[in-house]
Amino acid sequence: MFYLSAAHCGNVNYTGTRRESFVLNGDGIECFLLQPDSKTCKPSGKLRGKKPPPNKCNKDHDSDCCEEGKLYDIYKCSPEVSSRNKATLTLNSFGPGDDGGGRAECDDQYHSDSELIVALSTGWYNKGKRCHKYINIHGNGKSVKAKVVDECDSTMGCDADHDYQPPCPNNIVDASDAVWAALGVSEDDRGEMEIYWSDA
Repeated sequence: MFYLSAAHCGNVNYTGTRRESFVLNGDGIECFLLQPDSKTCKPSGKLRGKKPPPNKCNKDHDSDCCEEGKLYDIYKCSPEVSSRNKATLTLNSFGPGDDGGGRAECDDQYHSDSELIVALSTGWYNKGKRCHKYINIHGNGKSVKAKVVDECDSTMGCDADHDYQPPCPNNIVDASDAVWAALGVSEDDRGEMEIYWSDA
């Protein structure tokens, strides 16, 4: 039996004892709420993908676009933070009209790719508690310090606010070109890379 304690999915809140499925307002995004696990970071549910309208998903930096009917895991958590956090570094643009979607969550501003900045998965973003704070990123035999300016949303996706891209996995450090350059990665090799990070 499932027990959903004040489970939240998009704009829908539900408390009950069975699995439920909802269609969210206007977007036609179906979301399944699952029982949370307090000990480990497991998916909190699934989101059913919706095909983007024509020319509405920016595929820069090899970004993925949502697929009609595909179920994507959503997370309210990230792996527990330690002094050495394993993560996947991804490439993101933080400017208007770029693949990063809207303005940065921390300051409601767009940013230049020349800045040493990152977005963190929802759990690590921690409701904005890491906003404007710095993290140390270690990868490719180098290190760089970058500022947190945005959330890589692990709870929602496949809509206009998220550039019709899937929800972010729970272990992502989404970084600007400047971060990748500081780590010595050539432009052709930028996209995904395993790294470690820690609070600066």
